[in-house]
Amino acid sequence: MLDLQGHKSTDTLAHSPYRLLPEWHPQDALQLTWPRADGDWQPLLERIEATLERIVLAAACYQRVIVSVSEAATRARLEFRFASLGVASERLLFVQAATDDTWARDHGPLGVMAENGEMALLDYTFTGWGGKFPASRDNALTQALGEQGVWACDVVTRALVLEGGGIETDGQGTLMATKECLLNPNRNPTLSQAEIEHALKADLGVERILWLANGFLEGDDTDSHIDTLARFCSPDTIAYVRCDDETDPHYPALKAMEAELLAFRQLNGAPYRLIALPWPDAAFDPDDGHRLPATYANFTIINGAVLVPTYADPADLAALNALAEAFPERQIVPIECQSVIRQHGSLHCLTMQLPQGTLNTALFKEAS
Repeated sequence: MLDLQGHKSTDTLAHSPYRLLPEWHPQDALQLTWPRADGDWQPLLERIEATLERIVLAAACYQRVIVSVSEAATRARLEFRFASLGVASERLLFVQAATDDTWARDHGPLGVMAENGEMALLDYTFTGWGGKFPASRDNALTQALGEQGVWACDVVTRALVLEGGGIETDGQGTLMATKECLLNPNRNPTLSQAEIEHALKADLGVERILWLANGFLEGDDTDSHIDTLARFCSPDTIAYVRCDDETDPHYPALKAMEAELLAFRQLNGAPYRLIALPWPDAAFDPDDGHRLPATYANFTIINGAVLVPTYADPADLAALNALAEAFPERQIVPIECQSVIRQHGSLHCLTMQLPQGTLNTALFKEAS
């Protein structure tokens, strides 16, 4: 199948090997998916829209933003709203396509680069975190955008169930993930660990996978996505969640995770530089009282900046300072995410970076 730009949707990688690009690689745009008026966000729609508006305004200061919108009326309303806020049309594009939810990190494509510099997007199967939630429209979104001419490279479909929030890469041959997520029988029940490792190495050009056996967040629907716990900030630096409260139920698992991270080694044998992120006060859903998965590890790297979730918590400032240490050459931009965790995600979960060379940027000029 060809999209409107003539780029193939295929099951075969045209070049080998490809390499999964780290989040700090130069980006064409940040991808978002706007909530449907009748979706899970309906009781909090005004609040989540306000948060997404802040993300768009912040990201558009540094790069392009592309937003998928389900309804034509919402698209028209948002185009007027952001124009009135002064966002240049060459920085913001809305594309209408059917969606289920807002979690672009997990239904969005993964950008990879061949040795010759040619780009591709890997479109893995998204099942709503192991069948927990409806996901058929989100799973089809990357293809739907391709049919509207959004992509500037081939889109490679993959049967493997994988979410973007489930993996971290240093861009130099190392992947980091949790066993709880990637080896969970609700994802790829017929595959062994060795078979999953083989598939990831073949697709993503990695030499090894650093597996975390510990770490979790109460209220998390993703089965311990790595992007809620530990993140590569550079090839030699990992920022991670640390819990110092021995009375907190997370303390044993996160302490064990910290020990695993301390034992990890770079490909050259050196230990990683570890930057601990603070533990926010416990947050609870005001309706039924269950604990919410607040985490500062769920930050988003864009061109020239890092967008960091905050929770009106005393630990917010310490988290911002820690990430300023991890990213000394980038601006640190706080984004209030108290409403986002009400649906069991945070800032990184809402976003997907599109590496340079993957997006048909001419669409932005046409929209201006």
